[in-house]
Amino acid sequence: MLKGLRHLALRVTDMAKARHFYQDLLGMTVAWEPDPENIYLTSGWDNLALHLMPEEERAGFNASKGQALDHLGFIVESPEAVQAWDQRMREAGVRIVKPFKRHRDGSSSFYMADPDGNVIQILYEPHISPLNFSETR
Repeated sequence: MLKGLRHLALRVTDMAKARHFYQDLLGMTVAWEPDPENIYLTSGWDNLALHLMPEEERAGFNASKGQALDHLGFIVESPEAVQAWDQRMREAGVRIVKPFKRHRDGSSSFYMADPDGNVIQILYEPHISPLNFSETR
């Protein structure tokens, strides 16, 4: 049985910028860094792999033309936490794709972009957010 999406891998064009975004701004910690082209981060119960795009591909990459990934999401504990993250990212100069919104299903979210244009949703979801991810079922 699946236990949920717990791993995501992204190709990035600038490892230093991507690392700063995910580690310093979002607060993820390094789980493993095997070499300068790869770093694995965690927020405690997940795994985000950042892989440096090969140089020959970076030259032709244009984030403004869209991405194959629609978005990835990070769950937070409350609508107020979503608002706090929104404010923090604005203060850090992060591009906000969609501003904070309360949705019809009781969830709240906003969307931002990382340095490579990947869209990230910070989400309070009333069915998932209250779960204790350190427990097993």
